Amino acid sequence: MKGIVFNLLEEVVSTAYGDAAWDQMLDAADLDGAYTSLGSYSDEEIFALVKVASQTLSLPEADVLRWFGRQAMPLLAKRYPAFFATHADARSFLLTLNNIIHPEVRKLYPGARPPVFDFDTSSTGLLAIGYNSSRRLCALAEGFMHGVSDYYSQPLNIVQVQCMHHGADRCIFHVHPPLP
Repeated sequence: MKGIVFNLLEEVVSTAYGDAAWDQMLDAADLDGAYTSLGSYSDEEIFALVKVASQTLSLPEADVLRWFGRQAMPLLAKRYPAFFATHADARSFLLTLNNIIHPEVRKLYPGARPPVFDFDTSSTGLLAIGYNSSRRLCALAEGFMHGVSDYYSQPLNIVQVQCMHHGADRCIFHVHPPLP
C-alpha cells in the first residue's frame, strides 16, 4: 500500500477527530505511523488501522472504509486537480479510472497496485462498475465513488450487487442517478 493512502487516512481522521485520535489509533494498532507519500507499506498496516477504527467507533470495518473513501476524495481533488479538471460530471470521471487516473497514479507512485475496474454502459442510465483487487477493499472503492458524487454535486445511487467477500470473482457496483 502506498504511503499516500496512509497520509490521506491520517488527514481525514485528524480533521474529524483531532490529532490525538490518529496517535491513539497508531498506538492501538502498534504502528509507528512514519508514512511518506512515496513509501510502500504492508497492506496489513492499513487493515490494522481500519480494525482499530472499527472497534473504537463501533462500526463495521466496511463502514469505516466507505467513510474514509468519501472523506478522502476532496483531499485528492485538492492535491491532484488535473485529474478532475477535464471532467464535467461524476460518470465521466469514473470512466477514466483505468485509462487515465491509474496510469498517472503509477507514474506518481512507482510500485502502486491500484485496483482494476471494468465498465458496462449498455443499460440506459446505469453504469455497472466491476472492481477487482487482491486487497478486496471494495468498501473503500464505494466510498471513493460517493466522494466523486459529492465532488461533482451529482447525487448517485450506488448499490453493490456482487462482492468478492461473498465468493464472487470481482465486485460489481450499479451506479445511477436517484430515481425521481
